[in-house]
Amino acid sequence: MPSLVEELKRAIRDVPDFPKPGILFKDLTPLLGRGDLFKRAVDQIAERYQNQGVEQVLTIESRGFLLGAPIAYRLGAGIIPIRKKGKLPWKTVGVTYQLEYGTDTLEMHADAMNPGTRVIVVDDLLATGGTARATCQLAEKLRGRVMGCAFLVELAFLKGRNTLQGFDVFSLIQF
Repeated sequence: MPSLVEELKRAIRDVPDFPKPGILFKDLTPLLGRGDLFKRAVDQIAERYQNQGVEQVLTIESRGFLLGAPIAYRLGAGIIPIRKKGKLPWKTVGVTYQLEYGTDTLEMHADAMNPGTRVIVVDDLLATGGTARATCQLAEKLRGRVMGCAFLVELAFLKGRNTLQGFDVFSLIQF
């Protein structure tokens, strides 16, 4: 019988040359569409943080919302949406970070957490780690305590873990 990781990997579709030539895109939508696999993946990630007193889950726009919400539910934790600049309706704090070509800014509500709040960062995929690193910096800006960064998929060849040095990084599937 195949392991959970093997089943999850088989449910991920490779899309060549998307979004541009030379990129092999890992399409998670077939996996997300299978309730049995989606539930088992969420359960597996949540189990890792079950006894760590996580109070809030920082979910990264937009696919991170899909995983972060059920993980937060399983942990009995709240959700803090991390959005691109200008997308949140209240006072925000932001972090600008480097992309391959230029910069981007992520924001969260300025009153989203109290100092010392125990949080995890959740996103669907770890590539270079820049977005997750910026999210950790946002949490630290409000003096939150980052307990870990969790991903469904990690593209290990892009070495995103190096960008997240100093943080506990967990990924269910590695390519």
